[in-house]
Amino acid sequence: MLSFSVAAFTFAVLAGCGQRGPDSEPAPGSDVGEPQAEQQASTTANHAEGEKMQSMDQLAREYVLLVLSLGNHDDNYVDAYYGPEQLRENARQNTASPAELAEKAMELSGKLEAMPEPADEMEKLRHHYLKTQLRAVAAHAESLTGNGSRDFDREAELLYDTQPPKQAFSEFEPALAELEELLPGEGPLHERVQAFRKQFEIPADKLPAVFEAAIDACRERTRKYIELPANEQFTLEYVTDKPWSGYNWYQGDANSLIQMNTELPVMIDRAIDLGCHEGYPGHHTYNALLEQKLVKDRGWIEFSVYPLFSPQSLIAEGSANYGIELAFPGEEKTQFEREVLYPLADLDPSQAEKYDRVLELIDTVSFAGNTIARQYINGEIDGDRAVELFEKYALMSPEKARQRKRFVDTYGAYVINYNWGKQLVADYIEEGAGSEEERWQRFSRLLSSPRLPSSLNW
Repeated sequence: MLSFSVAAFTFAVLAGCGQRGPDSEPAPGSDVGEPQAEQQASTTANHAEGEKMQSMDQLAREYVLLVLSLGNHDDNYVDAYYGPEQLRENARQNTASPAELAEKAMELSGKLEAMPEPADEMEKLRHHYLKTQLRAVAAHAESLTGNGSRDFDREAELLYDTQPPKQAFSEFEPALAELEELLPGEGPLHERVQAFRKQFEIPADKLPAVFEAAIDACRERTRKYIELPANEQFTLEYVTDKPWSGYNWYQGDANSLIQMNTELPVMIDRAIDLGCHEGYPGHHTYNALLEQKLVKDRGWIEFSVYPLFSPQSLIAEGSANYGIELAFPGEEKTQFEREVLYPLADLDPSQAEKYDRVLELIDTVSFAGNTIARQYINGEIDGDRAVELFEKYALMSPEKARQRKRFVDTYGAYVINYNWGKQLVADYIEEGAGSEEERWQRFSRLLSSPRLPSSLNW
């Protein structure tokens, strides 16, 4: 259940140093009219502020209903909802078409634009959040009408509030050349990479122990700097036949269901990656803080719903990926894996440093995936060519490349949120943060605020 903030109307009592009783006459020379006028002005200002808050709250409620209603036309759209059940039921009964919902989004946006921009920083961020999210709602609703062709950069700007860089494949050649030196041999480079990575695969019967240890470490490191709700927890499930490798389904009340896709081999590095990205200090932490700080503490109902195709996703995915390096800076991730996770998985840790360097280079060329997705979405290449390029430049196995193509089919330009989102979040966190504690403080504030890509520099 949500608690809604109610504006308190207070009346200032103006008095001189010598306070007079209720039956006293005015002191000689006092001006009764001026204090009364100031009192009336204060009351009027407080009343106006209360009306503005009520208007924002009402608009936010209509936004939530709009997002839930658009979910009737796209099963992937509403990633999480833990607000009033009546709104969910109202949305189920809403028969509006995607085109009509796009019009509604623009109508709400117009109402928002007519409101004066708040002076308070958090209120200003809230105003900007709703305005930017509504633009994304309208854009996604329009896309569901089937009108017009898809455009990668337009999707990125309208849905995720950003303009990702355009990179040529030649920019990734230095990283590929270093990998050629690290992993010499016959055959395509992606095959040598996959053969090398194969020795770091976690045996199926060791997965629970390895992931439990990794998640515990991620939680412990996060709790050192971020105060989490006392009842927070998540359940981990293993699934197959999904277009993604992992997913956090936030349930509300600081609870999550995290699913790990095991249809492809799971390597040792995925343990900490998943524990941090999906859990601590990633998605689970982000959602729990938004719920506590914005929904429960402030009564901002718009944060009880999470539309996947929206600017919020760039912050969510970017912070989740950055959170891995924040929790395990420098060599700490490799050291923890070598000392704790490798033994649990019965793997040889002697190649851990080399494996870590290979992974760093693979991460460097991850931006090639954005270039491939851009060409594929824009119709410049077909699906088979996209798979080939994912193998060549993103160094994926044929199976992983086909899974990534399925991901782009399902989620489109969403791919930018992982690497470009991480870069934007890293720039925001590290600007002016000279110590580890300062980085965690800025990270915690980001996860507890309505900040979006276009407001990162405010």
